[in-house]
Amino acid sequence: MFKIMLCCSAGMSTSMLVRKMRVVAEEKGIPVEIDAFGVSEFDIQFPHYQVVLIGPQVKYMLGMLSEKAAAHGIPVQPIDMMDYGMQRGDKVLDYALSLINATH
Repeated sequence: MFKIMLCCSAGMSTSMLVRKMRVVAEEKGIPVEIDAFGVSEFDIQFPHYQVVLIGPQVKYMLGMLSEKAAAHGIPVQPIDMMDYGMQRGDKVLDYALSLINATH
């Protein structure tokens, strides 16, 4: 089971992307747990996931969030702005899985 967390300012804009990612994962038969949270919930939620992808609107927080997650060995990366804007669930899912595979 792959555990992917998406994070944006309030968790709203990423929830549409989460739905698209889940559909793609189901079509490909990939077992995933994907959830979206606001950045205010980051500290509580990130330890439960293998990778955290952040939305463009909180990209300025990448350094701070990466530092917190690094102690747990969890990569934090920004979602590509075009993939985010176009809601490309397939590309974002592939990116998340590549980050998980690179660290495990």
